[in-house]
Amino acid sequence: MPTTTTPAEEHQERWQEIVKDPLLSELPYKVETNRRGQIVLSPHKNRHSRQQKLILKHLDRRLGSGEAFPEWALATSEGVKVPDVIWASDDRLANMEETGDPATLAPEICVEVMSDSNDWDEVHEKQSLYREAGADEVWVVEADGSVRFFADDELECSGLVPDFPSSI
Repeated sequence: MPTTTTPAEEHQERWQEIVKDPLLSELPYKVETNRRGQIVLSPHKNRHSRQQKLILKHLDRRLGSGEAFPEWALATSEGVKVPDVIWASDDRLANMEETGDPATLAPEICVEVMSDSNDWDEVHEKQSLYREAGADEVWVVEADGSVRFFADDELECSGLVPDFPSSI
């Protein structure tokens, strides 16, 4: 009987090839893949890193029984995507880790910090992929620091972290 794999599982396999390649291990870029398994590189900027740190601090301060992480790899049907920040409850984190590395199950919250190298079309695509993988909410931090919250539709505030600031 032939075995079948899902697109996300195929992207997990490709990701393992990438992380084992010694030439790629020290790249000073955020690394993702597209639907074809091709590497997509995004350079880091200091403003971006600072916003990630602020989000991590806010999440860790406001939510218990879980943890925030920077740049967590997530295998989706359209490649491996790396949200800038995630938050996962302890139970979800255990379930995510059971799916492999990179995970095929999304955390409750995925956050994308807009940069010069991405646009709203890309962010909307990632938003759909994160939700398809199980994310409850996707947050987008715009260049001016304003935070937008999304579930099925855009929200006034996060349903999971209602006191999260609307600007960082």
